[in-house]
Amino acid sequence: MKRETIMPPKNKKIDVQGREVVINSVNDEDYISITDIAKYKDENRTGYIIQNWLRNRNTIEFLGIWEKLNNPDFNVIEFEYIKSQARLNSFVLTSKNWIESTNAVGIVSKAGRYGGTYAQRYCF
Repeated sequence: MKRETIMPPKNKKIDVQGREVVINSVNDEDYISITDIAKYKDENRTGYIIQNWLRNRNTIEFLGIWEKLNNPDFNVIEFEYIKSQARLNSFVLTSKNWIESTNAVGIVSKAGRYGGTYAQRYCF
């Protein structure tokens, strides 16, 4: 009798203006690779590009509104603190800091060889 091997599903990929962007499923939700999108600007500095995007007050406000509407465990007090700090020139925010400090679910970050930063498809 032949034994079947169940392979995990591969990430889906879409083409955006000639570039491949991965869509990863996490807890049955689709997340779009922000890292792949950042590669469009500079393939060697995607983390820096995402960090600069997260520094933007408009980005923070958008993410905060999305989390308030979709995440009952969102830490609003920490969000308000981050939003107040966004006015400072010295302000730095990484996806990991955002996720850990606010309990965000709209963005996920994976370390390692096949890691990256992903945004929930309804969040982006």
